[in-house]
Amino acid sequence: MIWPIVIICILLAGFFYLRMRTRAENDRQDPDTGLAILDFGRAFPEEAIRAIHATADEQAYFVRLYDGKAGFMISQGHHYACHVIEAGKVNVKDAPSGQGLAVHFIDFPQLDGTYEFRTAQITAEVSLWLLDSFQPQLDLKADPSA
Repeated sequence: MIWPIVIICILLAGFFYLRMRTRAENDRQDPDTGLAILDFGRAFPEEAIRAIHATADEQAYFVRLYDGKAGFMISQGHHYACHVIEAGKVNVKDAPSGQGLAVHFIDFPQLDGTYEFRTAQITAEVSLWLLDSFQPQLDLKADPSA
């Protein structure tokens, strides 16, 4: 009489384990942007976030800010190092894979790297954010009509 109960308990435990493993895999596929948003908000409380995209490895986030600027966050263990990209302080090139960007931060070269994204569409969107934050300085003394 006890064997059917033991078998049912083992089956229920196996079902519970498989369900939790599936849930953990699904959570792993979706980056935790909530923590990234909170960390960016603590670092720059005056900046309003419009959109955020994680890299494919979820170690870095690119942020589009409300006033047209861009931000960058990189994982440093249990927190993120946050940076607002100033106009003209970033160089961007296409990565060889086609789904990434080779980014050079003029102010913070330790953040330089090639950042891969999940899709080419996300890569294109982030590159537009970074190019929008690139505003070349005009020499108004040389050309007053500019």
